[in-house]
Amino acid sequence: MEAQVASWDEERAERSVAVLKAVADPSRYRLLWALSERELPVSRLAELIGAHVAATSQHLAKLRAAGLVASRREGTRIYYRAAGRQARALLESAVLAGDAAEAPEDAAEACEVPATVAKERPVAARARHLPVAET
Repeated sequence: MEAQVASWDEERAERSVAVLKAVADPSRYRLLWALSERELPVSRLAELIGAHVAATSQHLAKLRAAGLVASRREGTRIYYRAAGRQARALLESAVLAGDAAEAPEDAAEACEVPATVAKERPVAARARHLPVAET
């Protein structure tokens, strides 16, 4: 079942660009990757990216503004999680696009997978070099 994208829609394009800008920063990309696997507090996320809690909170605010993360408060701690499965799919698509861009042109044809086969194989099996979130 493939998602259908409607013809050009200015508002939809603006939202899509906002999402791409939100994950265009390596720290935000890593944060979203970690949050697509599990819910984590800001302090732990700051450790994962090697940044101060305040800087991490600013990154998370940008991800939340783009609709990619959600949060909940438990006492004095705030926990974040990916807002949906589409966040992980976005990250995996970026990895696959990066891999395709890195491949030499003549090797690209050899790496192509017929559409019928690609639909049958799970995303994890198609993705070769996915970043691993630290625990």
